[in-house]
Amino acid sequence: MKRLSDERAKILFEKLSKYIGTNVKQLIDRPDGTYCFREHLDRVYYVSEKILKLSECFGHKKLISVGTCFGKFSKTNKLKFHITALYYLAPYAQYKVWVKQSFEQQFLYGNHIPKSGLGRITENAGQYQGVIVYNMNDLPLGFGVLARSTMDCKTADPLTTVCFHQSDIGEYIRAEDTLF
Repeated sequence: MKRLSDERAKILFEKLSKYIGTNVKQLIDRPDGTYCFREHLDRVYYVSEKILKLSECFGHKKLISVGTCFGKFSKTNKLKFHITALYYLAPYAQYKVWVKQSFEQQFLYGNHIPKSGLGRITENAGQYQGVIVYNMNDLPLGFGVLARSTMDCKTADPLTTVCFHQSDIGEYIRAEDTLF
């Protein structure tokens, strides 16, 4: 496991701030210890420094993963968050979208959220803002990017896409071979 390069660290923290804003500090300096991000085979892992020190005795060829996989860098150096990061990012989310119960299953199959499937939305969210998608019982379902701002959603047509699908908890089943 190696440290992230300056360029990749910048990409990671920009993407994190898109979803959780200034709460990135709380993600690293937690009450149960200090956590850090490491890279292994183009994947970004979120790991405790205590566990990281214990894993140093293994060679990088024998090591599959340490910590929680947050995402993967593509060949063009773009970061895509994996669904495994959801439970670490959800408590710190600045902008949230709640999906109606009738549309919950369609989101879990990978469909975008239309206005007719929107239950609630956080105020003052801008267009193309990263959001955490919840069901009406406040259970995090996945990630999304707003297609329209909060103000535009109020006057939008019911079939207009409000939130683009990024990732959902259904990926644990659909993509279990490529997830880790």
